[in-house]
Amino acid sequence: MISTYIITGANGHVAQTIIGKLKSEECQVRGLILPSESNNDQDNVKYYKGDITKPDTLKDIFTGIDSQTTVVIHAAGLITIGNEITKALYNVNVTGTKNVIDACREYGICRLVYVSSVHAISEGDGVHVIRETSYFSSKNVEGAYAKTKAEASQAVMDAVQDGMDAVIVHPSGILGPGDDGRNHITQLILSYMNGKLLGGVNGGYDFVDVRDVADGIIAAAQKGRKGECYILSNRFIPIPDLMMYLKRVLGGRKKICFPLGMAKAMAPVFEWIGKVTHTRPLFTRYSLHTMESNGRFSHDKATMELGYSPRDMADTIRDTVAYLQIKTRTCL
Repeated sequence: MISTYIITGANGHVAQTIIGKLKSEECQVRGLILPSESNNDQDNVKYYKGDITKPDTLKDIFTGIDSQTTVVIHAAGLITIGNEITKALYNVNVTGTKNVIDACREYGICRLVYVSSVHAISEGDGVHVIRETSYFSSKNVEGAYAKTKAEASQAVMDAVQDGMDAVIVHPSGILGPGDDGRNHITQLILSYMNGKLLGGVNGGYDFVDVRDVADGIIAAAQKGRKGECYILSNRFIPIPDLMMYLKRVLGGRKKICFPLGMAKAMAPVFEWIGKVTHTRPLFTRYSLHTMESNGRFSHDKATMELGYSPRDMADTIRDTVAYLQIKTRTCL
């Protein structure tokens, strides 16, 4: 039985959703947040300050635990839709993960659950259903984020070979209530709500509800098999369908979806405007590459072994819009 969960990146969208679900469990939750962040302890949840890129700062969160009944959920990470592997991105996603692995070894933690990404898995050639793999290489994936997640995932698999009990989960494109606009799809939804979205693109991807991902991660901690990977996806959803869901909830005129080729030609302009205005562009060369890549993932393994069952995306969009509407009114 798991008595304690240590969760890195505890102020992030996925981690906060996990913590919300664990509040009703008979366990203790220790959330790791950055020294510059804050949060309030409540019920069975206590927050500790530290930085996964600085191993010495991790001591407090591991002190005073029963290592044989403690699971670490490593959810901390940086997400980017850029192409450059910056020093910060590598330090957090790769070096930080290795530091967490070392801490788990040092303190004898019974299990590590690493929150990777479907981007860490090689697409292969042609359109086909992508399933789990046991080997990851940064050379086989595109984009800075994917390359760092692949390298970190292989570090976890190497630790398994050395005897560590670890499980990897691979969420697809996460969205859902609880995100205030850090997620690019949430950014698109906010732009639609504010009347600033001119249109979408004729691409798509596999999008999944953050609440289903949280359930899958907890199930992986409790029931996942040592050394196994589990894809936590939903289904391939074209951007025009996403726009249709938004129109059903919010009304308004039907949005035009532009050809990917046109959007790709304009991507450098969007990126330049974002750099000049210090804003994050909605579409970049990498995000558009993702929209035309093979976004068809199977969650059959997670369904069979973990009881994973993702909800309909129409419900996710409705709940996300409702959350953002309440959040917007609160901030006024």
